[in-house]
Amino acid sequence: MLSINDRIQILKGDITNEKVDAIVNAANTDLILGAGVAGAIRCKGGASIQQECDLHGTVELGGAALTGGGDLPAKHVIHAAAMHLGSQPTADSIANATLNSLSLASSKQFNTISFPALGTGIGGFSMEKSADVMMAVVKDFMRNNDFPVIVRFVLFDETGFNVFQNKLIDED
Repeated sequence: MLSINDRIQILKGDITNEKVDAIVNAANTDLILGAGVAGAIRCKGGASIQQECDLHGTVELGGAALTGGGDLPAKHVIHAAAMHLGSQPTADSIANATLNSLSLASSKQFNTISFPALGTGIGGFSMEKSADVMMAVVKDFMRNNDFPVIVRFVLFDETGFNVFQNKLIDED
């Protein structure tokens, strides 16, 4: 049996290249795929992802919604609504969006999911605080759930990678 820390992976790269059951989109409650991670998902995944978001409609703050992966290597996209369109996320909204994404992945028995650092791009939330919140939620969730088996944090740059890697090591 893998330990919690063995089930969490920190990677530097482009989340849209992840070959996993689902990648997590740093979404807004309107599920509009604008810029940042959402924009990259829209560009690489194709129009079908936004079309599914439009059919789904809005999500409550901290909620999560599931769509197909379109042209992405990932089979699905979990849209984690950590903020309202045009506003900033909070620690609570990031925690709830992380938890609801994990719960959705667990209910679908996804083996692997990949998260970006929620709220840190357009939302302007600090990378360190995002890592604190997300890592705590993921570890707590994984203590009591078999799915997802592996949770990856995929950070676009070296700074984000180092912050999340250090948070994983610090909590060993």
